[in-house]
Amino acid sequence: MPLPFETFAKQKIASVQEYSLLAGRAVANVFTGRRYWADIYTQMDSIGFGSVPIILLTGFFTGCVLALQSETALKQFGAVNMTGSLVSLSMVKELGPVLTGLMVSGRNASGIASELGSMKVTEQIDAMRALGTDPIRKLVTPRLVASVFMLFWLTILADAVGVLGGAIVSISMLGLNFTYYLHSSYQTLYFADVAQGLAKPVFSGFIMSTVGCYCGMTTKGGTQGVGRATTHAVVISAIFIIVCDFLVTRLMIGIFGR
Repeated sequence: MPLPFETFAKQKIASVQEYSLLAGRAVANVFTGRRYWADIYTQMDSIGFGSVPIILLTGFFTGCVLALQSETALKQFGAVNMTGSLVSLSMVKELGPVLTGLMVSGRNASGIASELGSMKVTEQIDAMRALGTDPIRKLVTPRLVASVFMLFWLTILADAVGVLGGAIVSISMLGLNFTYYLHSSYQTLYFADVAQGLAKPVFSGFIMSTVGCYCGMTTKGGTQGVGRATTHAVVISAIFIIVCDFLVTRLMIGIFGR
């Protein structure tokens, strides 16, 4: 039976409040108290290095497709030699950060939610509290730190292989000069473009980790609840990343004017 609107609204507002408190405590734990460095390094390996293959594939073929698609449009204006500029701007400012955030989120937000959800339904998190260990400091903060730190470098990697993929297509299929391609790619980028592209993974890493942890730590209903939490983590984090991308882009345009 569908819930009345008032009950539904109260539940959603309570969920937002719980999520905000969890995220706030996780951020505060970064600067205060004990830090679980071993857990942070473990999560860096799992979230960061474990995501390298999918980031390489996604970034490389995105750059290849960009070069192919831009050739069709630029040919109409006799500006095929500007392919490098278009690829580098698109990858660094938008596609690199967003696709990296979505790919890493799809891979790791689900894993975080299922791992913590399993711990929740088997009462391991309650056991932590009984033993005097803060679950947020032990479980959430290391994942938050690892996600933000590693997503920053994964975005740089995706940008680099994307530009490389565009170069390979431009040279082999479009007949462009490699030196000119790299020169135009480099000359097109300004500090504002790089700053905009590198600010987005910070927010994407924060969203991915906190949403995954929240969905996992609020899991109910046994193994079926773990499955629902995993699905919710992926969907919600993807939506938040896309919305946040728009907001950050608008903010950066307002600050830098481009």
